[in-house]
Amino acid sequence: MEDIKKKIFGIGSDAEFNQLALNIFFLQYHHNFVYHQYIDFLKKDITEVKTLTDIPFLPISFFKTHKIITGKADADFYFQSSGTTGQVRSKHFVADKQIYVDSFLASFQKFYGNSENYCFLALLPSYLEQQHSSLVFMIDYFIKNSLCAESTFSLDDFEKLADTLRKLEKAEKKTILFGVSYALMDFAEFYNESLNHTIVIETGGMKGRREELTKQELHRFLKDRFQTEIHSEYGMTELFSQAYSKRGGKFFTSPWMKILIRDRYDPFSYLPENKTGGINIIDLANINSCSFIETQDLGKINSDNSFELYGRFDVADIRGCNLLIER
Repeated sequence: MEDIKKKIFGIGSDAEFNQLALNIFFLQYHHNFVYHQYIDFLKKDITEVKTLTDIPFLPISFFKTHKIITGKADADFYFQSSGTTGQVRSKHFVADKQIYVDSFLASFQKFYGNSENYCFLALLPSYLEQQHSSLVFMIDYFIKNSLCAESTFSLDDFEKLADTLRKLEKAEKKTILFGVSYALMDFAEFYNESLNHTIVIETGGMKGRREELTKQELHRFLKDRFQTEIHSEYGMTELFSQAYSKRGGKFFTSPWMKILIRDRYDPFSYLPENKTGGINIIDLANINSCSFIETQDLGKINSDNSFELYGRFDVADIRGCNLLIER
């Protein structure tokens, strides 16, 4: 497994990705008890797995009900999805935190350059209130390793955040304002000034705090207030890798992450470019859990290898998928 880990962040071509993904599939089939059981339940003959579309993807809901671990590594630490009291939340057990660090640092480097050279301001109030957030872990690392003394988390002191932004803008310091959607909207209503040296990255999620908007409506509102393009980060508790969008809602992945679009009515069939369906994700950084995740998100792949999000499966769709799993 150690040899495979070393190859993940050095992928240089589609051929290298495909071969490594297949190697990881066979590794996880043989050494991940839950994934092995699921594949056997599907009566999948693994000797027939020759390409990426032959690989069975584990439904993301399994992270709510099972401990998804590859190998015999001891994994007491875990990331947990956000949610309200009483909700069943996903847990992603972490055998090696350094792989997560290596993944988010390399992803950020690909899209924005060295993270140490940015000031990080984070508006993640609902996430800070909950322990075991993978997003908070990532942003906390960026803040602590930033060369900018002003890097910090912000809760609801908008006056202080506004003063910090004005100071950084005046000094022309490269700054990233990371925030959940509703917190960015709240702040944008307070701070209506042009941002010329600040990148605004929203991570989604109204979390029931405000009226739900489409991604386009949200970005239009924020762009109007901040007078700058709004970026997005796509990540989740169940993944060690992230995708980023710099404009127009088009997300790009790192070389060790790939998106496939499945037919929403037949989860084992795949759709071509520009067709909307369920998003399946290959995340090779999930080497110690499961690299092949069937999400509940809807989207499409574009001809430039970007992908777009169109929300989530509705309850009826999800129930139908669950019935397939239960049979």
